[in-house]
Amino acid sequence: MVEASDIERAAERLDGVSVRTPLLRNFELDQIAGGTVLIKPESLQVTGSFKIRGAYNRLSQLTPDQAANGVVAWSSGNHAQGVAAAGAMLGIRTTIVMPEDAPTAKLENTRRLGGEVVTYDRYTGDREAIARKIAAERDAALVPSYDHEHIIAGQGTVGLEIAEDAVALGFPPAQVLIPCGGGGLSSGCALALKSRLPDIQVYAVEPADFDDTARSFARGERVRIDDTARSICDALQTSMPGVLTFEINQRLLAGVLTVSDEEVRAAIRFAFRNLKLVIEPGGAVALAAVLSGKVATKGKTTVVVVSGGNIDVAMFAEIQAEPK
Repeated sequence: MVEASDIERAAERLDGVSVRTPLLRNFELDQIAGGTVLIKPESLQVTGSFKIRGAYNRLSQLTPDQAANGVVAWSSGNHAQGVAAAGAMLGIRTTIVMPEDAPTAKLENTRRLGGEVVTYDRYTGDREAIARKIAAERDAALVPSYDHEHIIAGQGTVGLEIAEDAVALGFPPAQVLIPCGGGGLSSGCALALKSRLPDIQVYAVEPADFDDTARSFARGERVRIDDTARSICDALQTSMPGVLTFEINQRLLAGVLTVSDEEVRAAIRFAFRNLKLVIEPGGAVALAAVLSGKVATKGKTTVVVVSGGNIDVAMFAEIQAEPK
């Protein structure tokens, strides 16, 4: 079980490695919300997403023998870059199984950071099975993208920073909205936030067609979504919540919100035009939930986590060319 103390120790390991991203406020966003909205832009993080936090926390705790044999991970792209970057920092060989249709920027950046990329078809292949086979052949350590104590604790440092920095600014938040794929970020943040601010409401936000956590909440057990699901939010295309992450989320979250691809596109446009931030689809879902009124924000302080900014130039240009 992951405890708040594990997240605090992860923060110590990450000191000088990850960026303590600021909390940003925007007049127009506050006007739309009818309250105070603070943006936590993990799009400005090392490798362009929060994933370096969990990856480095995991890799830095390997034994010398484990480190010598390298690590294997599976990822749609952001975890891949986090693992590759952490491996480069620690001198550990990294291999990452990635979808062949992952954004070009994510594939290229993972290779540039020194990661060996093994591609597969996300709609017919089993990325975890492929990764486990490679790891067994090499006697390498696995670095799951979300369902691991070290990963959850590392991602939870986002929530720890929110709790500390929002209070220091004089805006203790009533609620925090967090993008959710497998649930590593939302579960880790919920642990950190509730340990510091017990009355805070924490919401996970998912793409409407990849609402496995929302469906699981409704059923009271982990539910797998249909394999035909599609979304532009490539970073959040998880078919079922993790075992560890769902237990924590089920216990601590106030609820799960969903947004459409159209609402995500509108949030990406808003972020660039008003916040001057470049956000990828998966990183924009929490902002989309605020902009589309999926949660009450009037008279409250709401923190929105922008989890990543790794979007291909062509998609970004296409979305920006669309009308508001």
